[in-house]
Amino acid sequence: MEFKIDSMDKNARACTIKTAHSVIKTPVFMPVGTAASVKSLDSFDLMEILDTKIVLANTYHLYLRPGDEVIKKFQGLHKFSGYNRSFLTDSGGFQAFSLSDIAKADENGIMFKSHIDGSRHYFTPKKVLDIQYNLKSDIMMILDDLIALPSSKERISLSVKRTTKWAKESILYHKAMQERGVGVEQNIFAIVQGGVDREFREISAKELTKMDFDGFAIGGLSVGEESKEMYDTVEFTAKFLPKEKPRYLMGVGTPEDLIENIERGIDMFDCVMPTRNARNGTLFTSFGRINIKASYNKLSDEPIDKSCSCYTCKRYSRGYLNHLFKARELTYYRLASLHNLHYYLNLMKEAREAILNKKFKEFKKSFYDKRAV
Repeated sequence: MEFKIDSMDKNARACTIKTAHSVIKTPVFMPVGTAASVKSLDSFDLMEILDTKIVLANTYHLYLRPGDEVIKKFQGLHKFSGYNRSFLTDSGGFQAFSLSDIAKADENGIMFKSHIDGSRHYFTPKKVLDIQYNLKSDIMMILDDLIALPSSKERISLSVKRTTKWAKESILYHKAMQERGVGVEQNIFAIVQGGVDREFREISAKELTKMDFDGFAIGGLSVGEESKEMYDTVEFTAKFLPKEKPRYLMGVGTPEDLIENIERGIDMFDCVMPTRNARNGTLFTSFGRINIKASYNKLSDEPIDKSCSCYTCKRYSRGYLNHLFKARELTYYRLASLHNLHYYLNLMKEAREAILNKKFKEFKKSFYDKRAV
C-alpha cells in the first residue's frame, strides 16, 4: 500500500491510497457488499455508473457461504465477483457483537453458531486472517472484541486487553505469512477500542500504534452512544493515530456523521445506511431526506433531487419511483440504491475538493445551511 497526504485543512485530510487494485482518493465512503455484492447492484453499476474504488465485504458471511475455500478456487473476491477494484474485508468482530445471542468471546477468540444452520465455529486472530488470505482482499481487518455501549469499565478494559492481545498475534502471524509468500499484496489494519472512555481509548491507541500495521481503524462506535459522544471520542482518539497512515471509522454513518468526522481527521468510512434506507424508501438529498412512499410524490414529475446528477435523477421521476416502490418492483431497489450511493460518494468528492482548496469550514456550513431550508 502507498499512502500520501495531498492536503490538510486543519484536521481534515485529503489523501491518496494506492493498493494492488485501485487508487483511492479520500475522504472515501465504501459501499457495503456483505456477500461480495452490494445489494441490488452489480459490478458494472459499481465500476461504470458509480465509479467506486473500494467496496467492503464481510468475512463472517463469506466464510459461512459460499465458503472462503470456494472463493479461493476463483482466485479471490475480485475474479469471483467481477469487481476488479479494491476490497476491504472486516474481521467478524462486529458479527460477534450483532449476533451476541449466538456468539461468545473468550481470551483466545470468538465462538459462534452459524445463523444459517446452527453449526459451531471458532474465530481466532489467525483463522480470521487465513480466511481473508483466501478472499485476497486488499485490506484485511484483524479480529477485535467489540462491545455495546454503555458498558462497565471492567468490560471495556477486558475489550481493550483482548483486542491488544489479538492484534499482537495478528501482526506477527501476518509478517510470518508474508515471508512465506502469502498475503504479500494484502494490507492489515488494527482496530482501536475503548468505548467512549478516554483513558481506555488512549491505552488502546498507544498499544496498537506500537505495532507495524498498514492502517488504523476506530471501532466500537455508533453502537448506542449519543452522536456528540461519538464525535468527541473520534476527535480524542485521532490524536494518537499516526498521521502517515490511513484512518478508518467503522460502521458510520449518516451524512452528518461523515462531515463531522472528516473534520476530525478520518479518511475512510463504511455503512449500510445508504443502501438499506434506499430499500426502505428513504432517499438522501442535498436538502435532507425524503420518503419516496409519501403521497406527495405520487404525481411528481421532478427527480429526487434537482441538483443531483446521478443515473436515477437524470432519467426517472419521483412519481415513477413512488409507483415502483409501492408495486414492489425490483427495479426500484437498484434505482434507489444508485441514487443514495451516488449522494454519499459525491459528498466525499465535494469534501475532498473543499479540503484541497482549504475551504472545508465553508463547505461544512453550506452542507448544514441547505438542510435548514
